[in-house]
Amino acid sequence: MSQAAIPPVSAAAPTDLRQRFLIDHSPVRGDLVQLGDSLRTILQQRDYPPALQRLLGELLAGAALLASTLKLRGRLSIQVQGSGAFKWAMAECSDAGDIRALAEWDTEDAGLFTGAAAEHAMLALESPLVFINIEPDQGERYQGIVELKGQTLADSLAGYYDQSAQIPTLLQLACDGHQAAGLLVQLLPRDNAIEDDVVDYDLWPRLQQLTATITADELIHLPPTETLHRLYHEEPVRVLEQENLRFGCTCSQARCEAALQQVGEEAVREILAEDDEIRMDCQFCNTRYRFGPEQALALFGLHVS
Repeated sequence: MSQAAIPPVSAAAPTDLRQRFLIDHSPVRGDLVQLGDSLRTILQQRDYPPALQRLLGELLAGAALLASTLKLRGRLSIQVQGSGAFKWAMAECSDAGDIRALAEWDTEDAGLFTGAAAEHAMLALESPLVFINIEPDQGERYQGIVELKGQTLADSLAGYYDQSAQIPTLLQLACDGHQAAGLLVQLLPRDNAIEDDVVDYDLWPRLQQLTATITADELIHLPPTETLHRLYHEEPVRVLEQENLRFGCTCSQARCEAALQQVGEEAVREILAEDDEIRMDCQFCNTRYRFGPEQALALFGLHVS
């Protein structure tokens, strides 16, 4: 891998994207994700410590990569959770490319993180687990659980595919606190035994060695096609159409109204008895929803006398 200075990203280039690719004549597929504007929008919502900024960036890139492996409409989320002062962090990606993320930690614990790397945030978790949640628009939800034992997030997610799905997976994640990126390469099951006659059995070991040479700076800053060329220029890589990603929140006035209807008229009246309005704030995007007595009770077909 060349160690030449990395050029700045062109101002005209998209900053939030997912680049799919295939290696022809093989069961290998992959994706490369880069996040810029969407990550900065998310990190501006709260005053995250540097280590949490980087962990959220890696989680977002990981969620966008894993979501690309699904053939369904819905959402995939990754959540790192444990006990202690740092409680959890999560990121989510929809089939349409909408992403969002959030973390919860003890803001009064100044000694929570001993460094700025994403691993330092995970080390602050006690008994950490990684949850992979798949929520299709139709059908049953699925949750996979991965135990963290001092590994990086990328290692843990790749291990999940190796063990649970039995799909050999290479995964690289990087975040500098402003931009994030990720690379996923998978060896899918072959379609039939006839392919055994033309399979390059040295391909996967080669890809393992080549993928390990990518640096965080290169993954974040180089255009995806240049990264793929640098890594796999001797392989028959076929680049597919690029997809756009963006920050997107699922909160809405209608969802808040449905939540109030679910808690019931009596609970709504109790809240209004203590205050002159009901306040519902979205932690993901900081949108504020307000319901006065007339508006809240109208959800139950009632009118303020």
